[in-house]
Amino acid sequence: MGLHVSLFQLGLILGAFLLGAAIFQIPAGLAALRWGSRTVCLVALAAMGVFALASAFSPDWYVLAALRFATGAGAAFFFAPGLGLVATYYPRGSRGPIIGLYNSGFSVGAAVGVLLGAVVGLWYGWNWALAVGGIGLLAVALGASLALPRAGSAPPPVRLSGWVRAARPVLRSRAIWALGFALTGAWAGFYIVAQYFVQYAAHVHSSWSLTLAASLPTAMIAVEILGGPIGGIAAERARDMRTALVAFAAASAAAIALLPFLPLAALVPVFLFLGFADGVVFAVLYLIPSYHPEAQGEGLALALALINCVQIFAGSAVAVAFGYLAGAWGYTVAWVFAGAIGAVTLPLLYWVPGTRDPAAPIPDTPSLGPDPGRSRDSVL
Repeated sequence: MGLHVSLFQLGLILGAFLLGAAIFQIPAGLAALRWGSRTVCLVALAAMGVFALASAFSPDWYVLAALRFATGAGAAFFFAPGLGLVATYYPRGSRGPIIGLYNSGFSVGAAVGVLLGAVVGLWYGWNWALAVGGIGLLAVALGASLALPRAGSAPPPVRLSGWVRAARPVLRSRAIWALGFALTGAWAGFYIVAQYFVQYAAHVHSSWSLTLAASLPTAMIAVEILGGPIGGIAAERARDMRTALVAFAAASAAAIALLPFLPLAALVPVFLFLGFADGVVFAVLYLIPSYHPEAQGEGLALALALINCVQIFAGSAVAVAFGYLAGAWGYTVAWVFAGAIGAVTLPLLYWVPGTRDPAAPIPDTPSLGPDPGRSRDSVL
């Protein structure tokens, strides 16, 4: 049984999830600051399971799109608080590998979900594929509630004024905003490669089989599993953590710009590199805020949520521009554009502290944030 949706309607359904994930990033960070990362991410997991399960019973594509939007919102409430929670379990100097592994795990889950969903959908129908995903999320939420220890953080603020005071240093941080925008081009580049390459190959390289074209982005996702932990380890040992960001993001931008000029034999190592670089870049990206004084404890979830919000909205706009350029001027211009955007945003890292300031020690235990009386200039 199917809903018999058009390609345009399918695009709206898929886009609804991303829209929900983008809109609710900052509310998720604020919720973690108010109720704690553990509570927020567990409730989000359960909500995602409920909405995914309900999607299996959608009577039409309008309802399905609304439920996918709600599932995306649940994903927003899970990602940053979940990563913030994981970071509290590890002391400074050892968080890099686990942050990289956490981020890579989403790529693994996406790949497995697509494969498993395709198999279940082929055998039993699309609604069963959604139902299995929802049941799985509910089971994971139950298991996580039993397995995840409670971090020894300070109690959240009860009054609204305390909540605002705890959030203000993060939301005003020039370093956090600059970090988000600096890697927006890289986020867009990796997203465009994953989403558009198969379509590009079918349009430009019609002699390639669909399996061959799809295997390259799939290999890219697989190699990301290695890049995340390795990038986290290297960043923890680096004198300036921004070095890895600039090196891998700039090299990735160049590789993306060269895609339309490379033969098939050269594309294999390029995609393997892009996957590894993807893992490295986002492991370091999420590690750097954990050393900023304004993003300690539950404040880290809000910092990560702010970065994600900037990148999803701005990066999605770049992806839309890529599609327009591909249709109006051809894929060669579009790929060069995607690579150029990945490079031109990197200078914003100048405003991001990439070294550990010995004069401002980072506490090992979570807190609600820095002393409200502390000068904002000292944070930046």
